[in-house]
Amino acid sequence: MEDNIVLKKFTTMQFLNFALGFFGLQFAWQMRIILSGPVTENLGASPFLYGLIWLAGPFTGMVVQPIVGALSDKTLSPLGRRRPYLLGGALLASLALWIFPNSETVTEFLHNFTGVNLPPLTALFIAAIMIWIIDACVNVAQGPYRALVPDVVPEEQYSIANSYISLAIGLGSVVAAGTAPFLKWAVGYQMSIVAQFVMAALAFTLGMIWTCITIKEYSSKKEMIKDVATAEIKEGSFWNSLKNFFALSPEVGKICAMQFFTWIGTMCMMIFFTQYAVHTIYCVPDLTTVSDYTKELYIQATLNGTNFSSVCFAIFNLVCFLVAIPIGVLSAKYTNKRVHIISLITMVLAYIGMFFTKQPKAVAALMGLAGIGWASICALPFAMLSQFIKKGTEGAVMGIFNIFIAGPQVFVCTLVAWFISQCSYAMGSDYINYHWEYAFLIGAVSLTIAAVITNTVKEKF
Repeated sequence: MEDNIVLKKFTTMQFLNFALGFFGLQFAWQMRIILSGPVTENLGASPFLYGLIWLAGPFTGMVVQPIVGALSDKTLSPLGRRRPYLLGGALLASLALWIFPNSETVTEFLHNFTGVNLPPLTALFIAAIMIWIIDACVNVAQGPYRALVPDVVPEEQYSIANSYISLAIGLGSVVAAGTAPFLKWAVGYQMSIVAQFVMAALAFTLGMIWTCITIKEYSSKKEMIKDVATAEIKEGSFWNSLKNFFALSPEVGKICAMQFFTWIGTMCMMIFFTQYAVHTIYCVPDLTTVSDYTKELYIQATLNGTNFSSVCFAIFNLVCFLVAIPIGVLSAKYTNKRVHIISLITMVLAYIGMFFTKQPKAVAALMGLAGIGWASICALPFAMLSQFIKKGTEGAVMGIFNIFIAGPQVFVCTLVAWFISQCSYAMGSDYINYHWEYAFLIGAVSLTIAAVITNTVKEKF
């Protein structure tokens, strides 16, 4: 963006329009978080294999976001710099969201169409591919979306803008997680998993279309983009871009380290909570190797655990929704880092509580407490980083920054998943289960480290 362009302050309605696309994005992402475990476990995924399937998120995040972010900085199109990625990511992800819960149906169709007896885990393989596509497309949209903040919002409103994104994340997650349990409670209708994924696909597409229509990209001037593109070509490789990223300020490295440990802690809950709800709170044994008859015996308990998980995620994100704007206001008054430290500490306390208690009401309340930390995680690290971004490089910087969100997920998907897979215990004489609650202990330690690192960051204002 050229320095002589003065951005007008956003009104409340503009902020809401801006955030609606992220509402749809988070709606889809939340559905993938809550229901991917039950879908893949039913197809034969063990805890460790489930963790490996989750690697889709971090790998696509580390590869896709930096590339797409840099490309969006220099994209020339009638739609602007960021819109092609927002719309393309939403449409492709929506297709994969529909196919994922229908993996068995797709497998049957392929068998009938080809006449070939497919391997037993074909449906799981198809489901895994769809997860990779969903995660890749979410990342295609997410990086350029975050880059829109410094593109179109005045610098003094960065914290508020990111807080509205946090609000959208909270509200999108609440609606995604709460719709099925609410319908069950209100009218006795159990929404199918397929229907929930279709709902997510529609929310993602329609929300992103609305934001693209209502938000003007001020930074799409051709000469400026050509200059940025030429500079990036001269700078060369990704490693040079990474070096330039850390050269922005010594504080950038601290923010990245803070983000790394924050997301180890966050993903310990995101990835394993539904399995924790089903197997630890509702005492469903591991079902990956049992007979179909045994699965039928536990189908209601599994459903109850999944619904409970959805309720907990709804509470978690409702709190995020409620405190998102207050966190932005408080951070503008007391600095981002002070508010962020307190928020992370609340999440640590919630995790410790969930490690020690298995009572559903207590766990639901603790998830609400953790929602305070989540609201801060969704907003303030990006607000801190935005202070150091050079104009015209917003997409590339946000893409590289995402490495420190995606990288920790590799740790969780592999080492934490493997650790849990080694911590089995007998349920009676016939079944086994796993200590899913151990993920919260690891998460609490990681979030504590993140809070300590946050205290060392020196903000510009």
